[in-house]
Amino acid sequence: MHLENRVEDRDRFLILDGHAIIYRAYHAFPDLTDSTGQLINAVYGFSRILLKSINDFQPKYIAVAFDHKDGKSKRLESFEDYKAQRKPMPDDLISQIPIIKEIVKTFNIPQFELTGFEADDILGTIAKIMAQDNKKKQESEKILTTIVTGDKDILQLVDDDNTHVFIPGRGKFSHDVEYDEAAVLEKMKVRANQIVDLKALMGDPSDNIPGVKGVGAKTAAKLIQEFDTLEKVYQKVDELENNSTATHPSLKGAILTKLIADKEMAFLSQDLATILLDAPVDFSLEKCVVKDYSKDKVADIFDKYNFVSLKRMLPKDDFEISIQNALF
Repeated sequence: MHLENRVEDRDRFLILDGHAIIYRAYHAFPDLTDSTGQLINAVYGFSRILLKSINDFQPKYIAVAFDHKDGKSKRLESFEDYKAQRKPMPDDLISQIPIIKEIVKTFNIPQFELTGFEADDILGTIAKIMAQDNKKKQESEKILTTIVTGDKDILQLVDDDNTHVFIPGRGKFSHDVEYDEAAVLEKMKVRANQIVDLKALMGDPSDNIPGVKGVGAKTAAKLIQEFDTLEKVYQKVDELENNSTATHPSLKGAILTKLIADKEMAFLSQDLATILLDAPVDFSLEKCVVKDYSKDKVADIFDKYNFVSLKRMLPKDDFEISIQNALF
């Protein structure tokens, strides 16, 4: 699936969801090892996705957001089982993180990481800051923030004026997808700003978000399509619960019983699924300008790990650009 209506005439701010891309690379790329036998498949995959994104989007600004190494987040304070089912990061992936961060640093790309907050919250906060800044600008001056991730939770941040989400394909049988509002609706069956309420009903096993027990994706989508928000679903549920003679075709029998029984869990799940927009991020767009990087230093790192194909993907440095301009 490819987006035909890409907005190519706006400056882009490309921000990568660090750990989401790292995990995606770790599981998608084969078990590459260096001369010492250390696994480096995530290093290769992350670097490839980074370079392909730079080459495809030609961003004016770029940054990477990482989860904090302590793994704690505000969500654990309200629900101690949040993400409890997830296995710890494998040791052979942990050892690759410092190499990836070294590569990001060598590219002169700012890195954001906050104790007590997930990368999602950093992405959401920065996207909100960028959206607020866009309100002060002429249409032609607005910047399109493009979040590169493998995590569909981020789709809740999509809005056509300010924020798109780009999800790289997993291999030759899946395509890269840039999500605008229409693409989100096609994929999720609800609008981007309804995804949180969808998850509040159906839950999310990947994050151990419970939702309403027994309510699946199709039923949840139909309810949100009909009632628009979780609050409106439960306004009608409360009305039916308090009036035994009232009926509603979508809220009856087992569905109504389940919604009544798990009301508290539905609203807790809504909170857990909501990406924060007010994390204390020390953010400056000007510090994210794509600027000079040491191509030789990056090439040295790629040589060290025998990433021959990645060297060919490196953006041109100032010298190469000056030669190209002189010739053409």
